[in-house]
Amino acid sequence: MPVDDALAQDCPIREVLDRVGDKWSTLIVLRLGQRTHRFNELHREIDGISQRMLTLTLRALVRDGLVSRTAYPTVPPRVDYELTELGRSLLTPITALHEWAVAHRDDIRHARAGHDQAAHAPHAGPSPEPLAAHP
Repeated sequence: MPVDDALAQDCPIREVLDRVGDKWSTLIVLRLGQRTHRFNELHREIDGISQRMLTLTLRALVRDGLVSRTAYPTVPPRVDYELTELGRSLLTPITALHEWAVAHRDDIRHARAGHDQAAHAPHAGPSPEPLAAHP
């Protein structure tokens, strides 16, 4: 069933998944769900994230109202990041998704391996019909 273009453009699920579905946002939200962090603490604790990507992701999370940023007028400057109440409410679905992913990781890997093996096996019959192109 085709989805109405106007509905697809204003889809709340899509908006949320765009934010939490990126590579780093979920990890940051989970870390901040444990406690308030400073920038350098997050950078040390999240393996592989660059300073630039951490900065951009934190800005997006602050903009979306999921994280608060508090700057203190000290020398050197101190900035704390913590989840807002809205950000804390995201912990429940993220945690549920994490638990589902852990519980089904092996099932998914097994399904992928079976699919990949079948895709590379010689076909006994005629080729499957190509998928119809979508505009």
